[in-house]
Amino acid sequence: MRYFMSFSYDGSKYKGYQKQPNERTIQKELEEAITKINSNQEVSIHASGRTDAGVHAYNQKAHFDLDNIIDCDKLKHSLNSIIPDDIYIRGIVNVADDFHARFNVKAKEYIYKINMGTYNPIEKDYIYQYNKRLDVAEMERALKYLEGTHNFKSFTKSDEEKDDYVRTIVQTNLERDQKNLNQITLSFLGTGFLRYMVRNMVGMLIEIGEGKHKSEDIIKILESHDRTKAGICAPACGLYLKDVFY
Repeated sequence: MRYFMSFSYDGSKYKGYQKQPNERTIQKELEEAITKINSNQEVSIHASGRTDAGVHAYNQKAHFDLDNIIDCDKLKHSLNSIIPDDIYIRGIVNVADDFHARFNVKAKEYIYKINMGTYNPIEKDYIYQYNKRLDVAEMERALKYLEGTHNFKSFTKSDEEKDDYVRTIVQTNLERDQKNLNQITLSFLGTGFLRYMVRNMVGMLIEIGEGKHKSEDIIKILESHDRTKAGICAPACGLYLKDVFY
């Protein structure tokens, strides 16, 4: 029986989602919990994708198979009673055996949070403490140049060689928190993302907000296919996987 679950996590104390030897990861914690429920028979989970160390998720998705049939609500409750309290299973449903949490993804949405105001030590693991003013209007203009289908080689890991760097960003947005105008949230809805792509785009947007570049410079940077032409890689702490769509 194939089970499909949605879950959220605080990634600040993990070495990312993907299981690694001798490291605390989200996948490791979940697989150990599901294996325990499965009479200690090892279970592998397959997520929509991985997130890096320090990155959070509101609604990550994954599937796994069990030989035994377990009520989904009971399984959710049992897992939440075992896993650490910085991970939470939001829901579990049964799906067809040919469903795949990664390969069936149609789109993902990421958001990135920035604080332009006074440094806040309580939020340092959850909102990037930039703590300086940015030209938000120019950043908004730059976001629109990122929309559409482009080669995003300039915005991925510099030493990562892939056959295809083309991705489509369906929609972007910049929103100011109405209760705290110093906090902005950047959102990116796309059909797929390369490694560090969102953080690199955010780093470029920050440099545009600083006045180091113009919004239209995004066009030349995309056309260059050169990581060195783009900005910094923004810290992981402000990044969230908001949702996955099928």
